[in-house]
Amino acid sequence: MPHLRSVLAALLSAGLLTTAAAAPRKAPAAAAPRPSAQDILAASPASDWRALDPEQTLLMDLAGGQVIIELAPRFAPAHAANIRALARGGYWDGLFVVRVQDNFVTQWGDPDADDPAKARPLPAGASARLPAEFSVPIDQIGRAAGFTRLPDVDGWAPRTGFAEGFAVAADPKSGRAWLAHCYGTVGAGRSDAVDSSNGAELYVVIGQAPRGLDLNITVVGRVIKGMELLSALPRGTAAMGFYDKPEQRTGIERIRLMAEVPAAERPALQVLRTESATWTRLLDARRYRGGWFVHSAGHIDVCSASVPTRPVPR
Repeated sequence: MPHLRSVLAALLSAGLLTTAAAAPRKAPAAAAPRPSAQDILAASPASDWRALDPEQTLLMDLAGGQVIIELAPRFAPAHAANIRALARGGYWDGLFVVRVQDNFVTQWGDPDADDPAKARPLPAGASARLPAEFSVPIDQIGRAAGFTRLPDVDGWAPRTGFAEGFAVAADPKSGRAWLAHCYGTVGAGRSDAVDSSNGAELYVVIGQAPRGLDLNITVVGRVIKGMELLSALPRGTAAMGFYDKPEQRTGIERIRLMAEVPAAERPALQVLRTESATWTRLLDARRYRGGWFVHSAGHIDVCSASVPTRPVPR
């Protein structure tokens, strides 16, 4: 059937149909024991873990504890640089969480940002306007970034995987790659103009992955610890989850760049490398679950696989 063969060839070339080599692995034999995620992580070698980069890590102090955010300079270099300048200048210190919309986002920044007479001025070195950084050339997520492709089908992009711990989507046809809006993803709020974000107003996804935001907002990083402090805040009752009254807002004590914090006060955390064999085994354990589970889907998506962290071993 020549017509069918031509259609299949077109799908393959567009990255919309995977070859047999890229198909998900078969489930382990029923008789074979299936290691749990905890077993896999406990057996992981030290080389499969990495330290946090102090120059690309934010420490957000709230009354309830500390949130740790890892920036993504490979995907949003201008925004990451601006956020570092904002943190060094103490821009967010004493500001607020201004919006918590159920099953969507928690957002923080200056509640008076739209009023020139009241808005907090940006610190030295921070820009008021940046170009949109919705995607990067696909070759930037190759071997240098340790890109690990998922064989599982994704409804939002022809190709997905992980690079440097971040959930990535890509389209070989367009030659572009971008960070996916998954739970814990941190983005830069903007208005109607695509170049109206500068990182001063940030949000984190606290609900079902809103992948429709992909390629529409600059993603700047991800929360790697402390999500419960942002996802469990009282929901705003005004439109889009904003707070009606100033006293309803959660205060931000300070947001610092980890490089500006004395070494003895820095969080001693490691992040699992997503190019490691441990990560590959962990993904398989999530595809094919044992123990309590009586059914395994044999499938995951890029937003259902969070990257583990652990205290630095002593």
